[in-house]
Amino acid sequence: MNKIRPQLPTGMRDYLPADVLRRQYVINTISGVFERYGYEPLQTPVLEMQETLMGKYGEDAEKLIFHAKHPMGKEELALRYDLTVPLVRFFALNESKLSLPFKRYHIAPVWRADRPQRGRYREFYQCDADTVGIAGMEADAEAVSVAVSALRELGFREFAVKINNRKLLIGIGQYAGLEGEALSNLYRSIDKLDKIGVDGVRKELLDNGIAASIVDKIMKMITSAHSDRSDSYAAAAQNIGALREELDGTPSAMEGLDELEQLVNNLMALNTPAENIDLDFSMVRGLSYYTGPIFEAVLLSDDPEERVGSVAGGGRYDDLIGLFRKDTLPTVGISLGIERLIYIMDKRNMYPPSINRTVVQVLVSVFNAETKAESMRFASELRGEGIRTELFMQDNKGIGKQFGYADKKGIPIVAVMGPDEIARGEVKLKRLADQHEVTVLRTQALDTLHSLLD
Repeated sequence: MNKIRPQLPTGMRDYLPADVLRRQYVINTISGVFERYGYEPLQTPVLEMQETLMGKYGEDAEKLIFHAKHPMGKEELALRYDLTVPLVRFFALNESKLSLPFKRYHIAPVWRADRPQRGRYREFYQCDADTVGIAGMEADAEAVSVAVSALRELGFREFAVKINNRKLLIGIGQYAGLEGEALSNLYRSIDKLDKIGVDGVRKELLDNGIAASIVDKIMKMITSAHSDRSDSYAAAAQNIGALREELDGTPSAMEGLDELEQLVNNLMALNTPAENIDLDFSMVRGLSYYTGPIFEAVLLSDDPEERVGSVAGGGRYDDLIGLFRKDTLPTVGISLGIERLIYIMDKRNMYPPSINRTVVQVLVSVFNAETKAESMRFASELRGEGIRTELFMQDNKGIGKQFGYADKKGIPIVAVMGPDEIARGEVKLKRLADQHEVTVLRTQALDTLHSLLD
């Protein structure tokens, strides 16, 4: 049989055990925050019917969907692009078993045929928290607040959750006299503001045939919000008030501003830190299913290597469930991009010291062939008491090699039982971090181990 050269698909990765342990820490931290807010766990298949996914995200996004089909199968399938559309499909199939409001979180991989770059891969995890059945802005405020809480619990402080409203963006376009395709082109251009700057967006709007006077109105409004990190809530009230005067008589814009005002008031009531909130009238969010408030979290850093784009995003999508059932239901959610968060956390070494390189707590060494059975019995005893234990199983390796193995893997403690220790009913325990060594009776080994591990 010909040998196969090992390789990975583009944009996908393997994870070493130490990598997985760090990822589990991040996932467990985020899921713990979700559960404190009353969100419950959900799982759905990685494959969905193709028709379930298509037509929900917008033409540009749907070009990135991976399609799948078994050679002998008839179903047209696709790998899930996000966790939002699977949620609404799930709800439509299972709503008789659910109570409203339905609050769920889902942490799982998704797939997009995007161009791989720093902090962006074709297979990556999303961490979503969504609420179905609440029309009021308290649900939107909770979505923002849960993201802020999760980021802060992971150790981030310098970040901002940008907030805007799709209804306001529609109102700004209508106020400027745009409709149809011209309105869609407006969103696409504004969405590029961070990449091409104010002058680039202005030029693109002019190139799309929008009159210079209209472009001036649009640019003035979308860049009018000023930020005050010390009191972003006061700044938000001022910015909303200024746009109310400018857009008076545009119903969509007024509705969007009303929702933003309610959202800000609810965030204040939830004690969401003001320094992490920022109104941004130029923020669009690319997915087409958003219908109201939209959110996007970015890290504030002067380090060019930490400019990874948004680390969380979401918003209200009241119409999406209506594609799968007779009537629609109000729905809002937020998604944290843990791949980008982990990239930054790795770079900054933001993990607690308790995060080890291995799950193993004790390596039970084997002195020689004659003592192996007793080492096996001791390992079994430790496992029975809940100690994560590895028995050294390579033949003809001396004690020094076994210590080297434990050190390389990051196993904190090595247990040694030679013929003399076995005869006396003892075990020698050595903690590798500080070379502390103690010999105790085997009946006392468990208590000593807990002390050494602590």
